[in-house]
Amino acid sequence: MHDMMYGNAQRGQVDWKVLGKLLPYLWQFRARVGLALTLLIIAKLANVGVPVSLKYIVDSLDASLLQEAGMQAVVVPVAMLLAYGLLRFSSVAFGELRDAVFGRVAERTLSRLGLRVFEHLHRLDLEYHLSRKTGGLSRDIERGTSGVSFLLRSLVFSVVPILVEVALVVGIFALQFDFVFVWITLFAVLVYIVFSVVVTNWRTAYVREANLKDSQANTRAIDSLLNYETVKYFNNESYEARLYAHNLLEREQAKVKNHLSLAALNSGQALIIAATITLMMLIAAHQVKDGVMTLGDLAMINALMIQVFIPLNALGFVYREMKRALADVEGMFDILELRPAIMDAAGAQDLPATADGIEFHNVSFAYHPERPILKQVSFQVPAGKKVAIVGPSGAGKSTIARLLFRFYEAGSGRISIGGHDLVNLTQDSLRGAIAVVPQDTVLFNDTLWENIRYGRPDATDQEIQDAAQHAMLTEFIDKLPKGYQTVVGERGLKVSGGEKQRIAIARALLKRPRIFLFDEATSSLDSRTEQGINRSLQTIARDHTTLIIAHRLSTVVECDEIIVLEDGHIVERGSHRDLLQHAGRYAAMWQAQMQMEGE
Repeated sequence: MHDMMYGNAQRGQVDWKVLGKLLPYLWQFRARVGLALTLLIIAKLANVGVPVSLKYIVDSLDASLLQEAGMQAVVVPVAMLLAYGLLRFSSVAFGELRDAVFGRVAERTLSRLGLRVFEHLHRLDLEYHLSRKTGGLSRDIERGTSGVSFLLRSLVFSVVPILVEVALVVGIFALQFDFVFVWITLFAVLVYIVFSVVVTNWRTAYVREANLKDSQANTRAIDSLLNYETVKYFNNESYEARLYAHNLLEREQAKVKNHLSLAALNSGQALIIAATITLMMLIAAHQVKDGVMTLGDLAMINALMIQVFIPLNALGFVYREMKRALADVEGMFDILELRPAIMDAAGAQDLPATADGIEFHNVSFAYHPERPILKQVSFQVPAGKKVAIVGPSGAGKSTIARLLFRFYEAGSGRISIGGHDLVNLTQDSLRGAIAVVPQDTVLFNDTLWENIRYGRPDATDQEIQDAAQHAMLTEFIDKLPKGYQTVVGERGLKVSGGEKQRIAIARALLKRPRIFLFDEATSSLDSRTEQGINRSLQTIARDHTTLIIAHRLSTVVECDEIIVLEDGHIVERGSHRDLLQHAGRYAAMWQAQMQMEGE
């Protein structure tokens, strides 16, 4: 399902139905769009009126007419020249008014669509975001947004005006001149459009390839920079540069093919325009010579043909760009059509305020069918109690945390809070009741204050400071020149792993949930800091239901129950003292860790 976005990018044909998906956004501003179209038509009428006025100016200035009419003829050109100037000004003025009216429509539509995509991305499941590369996704959305902007403006300002202008010119030819001019015009327009469509379709593959290689190169660069530390750890700067250079070479080759195909299209269009105007001028000149047409008629036909081909030339550009934009927009709309793997059930209820306590009943789960992670796991975390889950890496400990938070759906079995099955609850109310301190904390590129406040954006200043104090952050913050206003850097690169974990703990404390979930929350801390934070957590979480996923056993000694998970099964359970006396798997793990810390 998550490959849909790439599926459309590889298709040979663009889905023109995407245009229909834009209409609801325009319909929200139908009054403004209608006014913009009215101004557009007035501008085009004025534009076509310019060659008509030019005919009368030329005829009025014809030498033979001047000799016959005497001085009175001077008045006519002045009036027509004034009309000529007024029409030229009107075509520009009404065009600018049209832009001003429609400008808000385009920008507001982009804002609403951008917000919708952003909100939808947050609704998609964790698996989607783990499988997509952030660099490529951001580039696809950026291109999609630009494509929507182009399509909106093209629909209103290019397609309709081109049709109006061609229709007006053909109408004038039909009313005033030999029908041969009408047929030549219609034939030329048809040939031009067919040529543009055929050649543009031919070169679509080159456009897609250029976009794909561009996205791949950008993704490689962003991934490398986001993993800056890993690159340095392994001295792989030159390796990364070689990979990026290879991607850039592929992009360069694809772009060159794209440019060459574009040159072929432009040259063919120019040939059609030149041949048509030359043919019409030859016919018109012959008719002037025979006295069938005046010099003014010749000038008007020449000007009208230029009037036709100026927007018609734009039609070729618009079609090319619409094909490109549609290819870009397809991906963004495909994102909106993706259904999250985790969705609220019909009639889902909010978690009641009094509901508390966690229960896993015969829960099984696998990320891939051939590799089960949890196998018939059952346990309870009674309200107000603290239960720890320990075990070796890969045993399924963090998977339990993800299932509780409904990042994934259990394959079988039942998970409940206070007797309420998670699948019958709204995700918002469920997650609002749980505060998570993850193993790998990611911070926003903002101040320490804002990163802590993220736990509850409406918290008071005193509450934020209290949370920082309980997380043992105060001493660290006091040493910083800017204190709470220190910017931590993108992804928290400017603070240590232990400091990041303390910020994450402060966030969780500030949220004040019913249930605390610590997923190896103190794994990055030194023993002294860990002991201090554990004391604070014991105090703060005294009356809260707490589930602790832990690798370091010293963090779970005070828990009411410890569950030992191994290979997806619960192999032992009991208090710290009972498990040591049992001298089983937990006791062996405890002994091994004590020896390591003693060394």
